[in-house]
Amino acid sequence: MAKKFPELDANQRKFIEEQHIFFVGTAASEGQVNISPKGMDSLRVLGPNRIVWMNLTGSGNETAGHLLDANRMTLMWCSFTTRPLILRTYGTAHTFHVGDEGWDEQASLFPVHRSARQIYDLKVDLVQTSCGYAVPFMDYQSDRDTMQKWVDGKSDDDIRAYWVEKNQQTIDGKPTRPAD
Repeated sequence: MAKKFPELDANQRKFIEEQHIFFVGTAASEGQVNISPKGMDSLRVLGPNRIVWMNLTGSGNETAGHLLDANRMTLMWCSFTTRPLILRTYGTAHTFHVGDEGWDEQASLFPVHRSARQIYDLKVDLVQTSCGYAVPFMDYQSDRDTMQKWVDGKSDDDIRAYWVEKNQQTIDGKPTRPAD
C-alpha cells in the first residue's frame, strides 16, 4: 500500500542518493504528459522539502516548456537492487536558465557540464512510497559516456545553436524559452 509523507525523512534521502537514475514527470495544462529518465551526477537533495537537479541538453526540452504553463513536477525513483520500493516526490519547481540570476549559485552544487540548460529547484509538497513489487532486478554497470563525447565534439556556440534548433518548443509546439 502506498504511504504519504509531508517531507523526506533520512532513510528516503539515503535511498534517493543511492539511485543511479530518476524519472521526471511534467505536463502542461493541455497536450502530452512527459516522463524523462535522468542520470549522471545531476541531483541533490538539499533538505526534507527541497531537491535541485541539473537538466542537460537532450533531444527535447519538455520540462522547461511545461513549467512555463503549469508549475508542477513529479520525481520518481525505483529500487532495482534491494528491497522493492518506489519513491515519488510531488511539488512545484523554480527554473534557472543559464545566465539567470541565481544560476551560478545553483550550478556550483554540481560538476561543471557545458551542456547544462536548466536547473530545477523543486519545493516538495508530498512524498509517496509504494511497494515496487513488479519492478525488476537490474545491475548498474556505469554511466554512459555518450553525452560527454557529444559535448567534447562541440563548441559552446555549437551547443547553443543546437538549443535554438532543437529545444525551443515542446512536442506540442509550446515555447520552452528562447536560448539566451
